[in-house]
Amino acid sequence: MFSSRDAFENDACPVGDEMLGQMYRANSNGLSLLVANVSPDVRAMLALFCYRRSHLHALALAVATSCTERELVSFGGRVGSTLYALSREPVRTATASHGGRKPITLSTKPLSTFAPVVDDEIDDETIGDAVTA
Repeated sequence: MFSSRDAFENDACPVGDEMLGQMYRANSNGLSLLVANVSPDVRAMLALFCYRRSHLHALALAVATSCTERELVSFGGRVGSTLYALSREPVRTATASHGGRKPITLSTKPLSTFAPVVDDEIDDETIGDAVTA
C-alpha cells in the first residue's frame, strides 16, 4: 500500500490494477462487498483517485459513500469535502431514451465546403528529370 501523500503526489492508484478493474466492473452489491474489504484510509484515497478521472466519477461517488467526511477531508481537503457532499446527494436517474448517456447534438449545417479537385496533367519529362537528378 502507498502512503496518502505518495498516492496523491504521484497520482498512483492506492489499490492494485486487478482490484480497481473488479470494482469498475462490479454491480452496486458486488462493489459494496469489494469496498468493505479495503481499509477506510485506502477507501478515501481511492475515492479521490477515481474522482480525478472523469470516466471513474460514478465509482468515486460509490466508494465515497462508504467514507466519512473526516476521512475524505483529511486526504483531499476541499475536494474531499465536495466529494463527500456529492456522494450524499440523491442519485439522478437517466431517461430511458438515452440509456444513461448524455445526448449528442449534431450540426445541421455543412461542416465545410471544398473546392473541386482539378486533375492537373503531370509532365512526364519533369518526373523523369527529378528521378535522374
